[in-house]
Amino acid sequence: MTPRVCLVTGASRGIGRAVADRLAAVGHHVALVARSRSAIEEAAADIRARQAGPTVLGVAADLTVPEDVERMFAEVERALGPVEVLVANAGAGSAASLVETTDEQWQHMIELNLTTPFRCVRRALPAMLEAGWGRIVVVASVVAKRGESQVSAYTASKHGVLGLVRAAAAEYARSGVTVNAVCPGYVDTPMTAETIDAISERRGIELAEARRALARRQPIGRLVDPAEVAEAVHFCVVNGAVNGQGINVDGGAVQS
Repeated sequence: MTPRVCLVTGASRGIGRAVADRLAAVGHHVALVARSRSAIEEAAADIRARQAGPTVLGVAADLTVPEDVERMFAEVERALGPVEVLVANAGAGSAASLVETTDEQWQHMIELNLTTPFRCVRRALPAMLEAGWGRIVVVASVVAKRGESQVSAYTASKHGVLGLVRAAAAEYARSGVTVNAVCPGYVDTPMTAETIDAISERRGIELAEARRALARRQPIGRLVDPAEVAEAVHFCVVNGAVNGQGINVDGGAVQS
């Protein structure tokens, strides 16, 4: 495939870092984005050291700040050119019963998991449409397709972002731009480690048992590897006939 300019948000660790590594491995130029400058520069340097050839750039930005979204795109465009592949991965989770979910928690989930991807997609589209080619992949979640207790705000935000993906895919289906979502289950990442900590504390069990309990919730009996999610993202990049989809990477928990 022709080397493309790729932008991956939330790329300092976990799924985002695995996605950036996968794209660089096949020769694409990759801009990694995260809030922490030191963390994103470390991640970019690590990929750069292992993947000879493509340009790997680290950009620090807080994507909940609209001005930072514009600055991020402008910095990538100056260094690499127009963004041809956008992977909107940045996000976070929040657990609380519905009646204990505060307005602030709700707003934070909507802002980070729905509004931020919307801003990134809106900013990336004009250059892709002008070129007649583009790939947008949003990392959502299996809870974009089902309800789950104790995470009402997170679930609502992920349902919303899957709706955004489907609407954008329908609107631009004839343009050469595809828009898809990847919907992971529980992935072996620092974010899941926080979930394991919460389970351990809530149930009064050891961390190892909490981890096993979470793994048992997936039919394959284990956590998903970040590289497995990255492979699904790469599939969306190389296959132009896949559009408007929410691709499950969850070991069979949600069957399409």
